[in-house]
Amino acid sequence: MDFTLSDEQQLIRETAREFCAAEIAPYAAEWDRSETIDRSIVGKLAELGFLAAALPEEHGGMGLDMLSYTLVVEELGKADSNVRGIVSVSNGLYGKSVAKWGTDEQQARLLPPLASGEALGCYALTEPGAGSDPGGLETRAERDGDDWVISGQKIFITLGSWAANALVFARTGEPGARGITCFVVPADAKGFEARPIKGKLGLRAQDTAELFLDAVRVPDENRLGELGSGFKVAMSALDHGRISLGAGCVGIAQGCLDASIAYTKGRKQFGRSVASFQLVQELLADIAVETEAARLLVWRAAATADRGERHTVEASYAKYFASEVAVRAANAAVQAHGGYGYIDEYPVGKYLRDARVTTLYEGTSQIQKLLIGRALTGENAFT
Repeated sequence: MDFTLSDEQQLIRETAREFCAAEIAPYAAEWDRSETIDRSIVGKLAELGFLAAALPEEHGGMGLDMLSYTLVVEELGKADSNVRGIVSVSNGLYGKSVAKWGTDEQQARLLPPLASGEALGCYALTEPGAGSDPGGLETRAERDGDDWVISGQKIFITLGSWAANALVFARTGEPGARGITCFVVPADAKGFEARPIKGKLGLRAQDTAELFLDAVRVPDENRLGELGSGFKVAMSALDHGRISLGAGCVGIAQGCLDASIAYTKGRKQFGRSVASFQLVQELLADIAVETEAARLLVWRAAATADRGERHTVEASYAKYFASEVAVRAANAAVQAHGGYGYIDEYPVGKYLRDARVTTLYEGTSQIQKLLIGRALTGENAFT
């Protein structure tokens, strides 16, 4: 499979790299310390087109193919995973779901404000009692005339308190996956409350929230997709989201490599640079090889999606391996930095903290293994 980037893709990557170097990387450490991102970054992302990078051009998007989109996300992940999450969730999980499953009216109403940065979106699937088992969610939506009344609780929702709209997955029928429907719920709806979650190990600056829905009323026109098709909507979003997250993890790993090379070449011990030590070079070589392997898995998954082929397994390969690589790369980078890797004067400690959660959300590493195992054997370990 040829992964030679086109001139346009090279330009997209370079544009993202320059933007991140100027507008994100210099502020990432301070945002991390204060546990908040300067929200002006949303307008800057929108101005460059990144908030709608993978969305249709007729609704204000850039219309990027999946491979080009991963190039943007990798650079964002290298600069700051907190900002990468804004794009991955609002543009990816939320925006691409609306673009794929929404009616013409829903797309025309919801996507242009997303592209302009006027109205971010979030993806509300996880619940306190339903994480790896989304088919067991308990949030309910009851039909009342032309409306739906939704009650329940969601947790660990990225952009939960920043978003103007949330994709809320709720039970409308039988137990299990077939009884779930997706709704677009305005954050200003009566009975909707978002409570920010602080004190996280990593992604400290990212808006993460717990959502409470107390008899929230939405019209049937806010239903996304057919009645009972919510699980399909959720899983199709994760197929793309896992590729995006994998790309962000490659960015973390590449950032760890770049930082470690620069530090070890400049650091002197025993009268010579630390980079000249054999075991330090082993650390760097391991990071480099695994980063390249993860990048190619992400690109393969993206290329499969771009061909219009089913890519669930390819997305699991990419997400599983890239997230584990990001953790290993960050851990090795801290080791290469010695004691300086343990303080936030250098970026590798933050990389380690931010990388750790990537093995958990959008499907844990264990869930990815079960998805891969099912594809290999035809046996379903979930039942």
